[in-house]
Amino acid sequence: MKRRNTPAKAAILSLLKDANAALSQEMIENEIKGEMDRVTIYRVLNSFCEDGITHKILADDGKYYFALCHSCNEHTHDHDHFHFKCISCQKVECLEEKVTVNLPEGYVQKSVTSWVTGNCKNCS
Repeated sequence: MKRRNTPAKAAILSLLKDANAALSQEMIENEIKGEMDRVTIYRVLNSFCEDGITHKILADDGKYYFALCHSCNEHTHDHDHFHFKCISCQKVECLEEKVTVNLPEGYVQKSVTSWVTGNCKNCS
C-alpha cells in the first residue's frame, strides 16, 4: 500500500538513519522532544514495519526496538540474525550472522530472535 510521506515519518526515518542502531519508541520520543505524540510515533514505527522499512526487535528488557532494514528487498525479508545489546550504553545493534536452527522433521521455522548482551566496542 502506498502511504503518504509526512513530516512525522521523515523525522523518525532520519533519526533511525542517523542512529545507525536500533531505537526504542521511548528513545525516539526523547530525541523528538514534544514534536509529536507517543501514538503518532507508535503508528509510524508500525507502518515502517508493515512496509519493510524497519523490523521490530523484542529485547530482553521487554521493550521493542526498531532497526532499519539494510539488506532486505521486496522479495526477501529476512531478520533471522543475532542482536547485540550493550549493558553499559544500552545500544542495540543487528549482527550480520544469520541464525539457523536444526528443527525436527515437520517443523517449519518462521523467525528467530536471538540476543547477545555485553559491552560494545565503545564501552569495553
